[in-house]
Amino acid sequence: MNIDELKQQLYNACQQYVQSRLTAAQEAIDAAQQAANEETKSSAGDKYETGRAMAQLESDRNKAQLNEANKLKVALNNIPLSQTKEAADAGSVVITSNGKFYISISAGTLSINNEAYFAVSLASPVGLQLKGKKAGDSFMLNGRNYLIQAVY
Repeated sequence: MNIDELKQQLYNACQQYVQSRLTAAQEAIDAAQQAANEETKSSAGDKYETGRAMAQLESDRNKAQLNEANKLKVALNNIPLSQTKEAADAGSVVITSNGKFYISISAGTLSINNEAYFAVSLASPVGLQLKGKKAGDSFMLNGRNYLIQAVY
């Protein structure tokens, strides 16, 4: 597999991650709304009001998660796919002595062809360390030394 195919697969895996976050948040919002709609006013008014308040808090939390997932989607859409730079930046695949990184969004570990890649944002601690680095550079993070072997 060439580097462009690898980047496309990593990008697609990040898209799937974002889509699953969007779907989960929307389903939770819909379920909370349905629960709130089904809540009927009973003779126990305080219980009803407490249930409504809890449902509203849950709905607000789910809306915040949806908003965060939408921010990830926007950030991902700004990642260049075919651009290869000598120095690590958004869209780069960086091979180090302690792991393989895809600089895009914080999406955790992605498995491509049985190889683990860590999807990290430029704002993350490791992303900040990787930005601008070239093959042969090194950095320390959490007491571990990382030697950059290749940047694609």
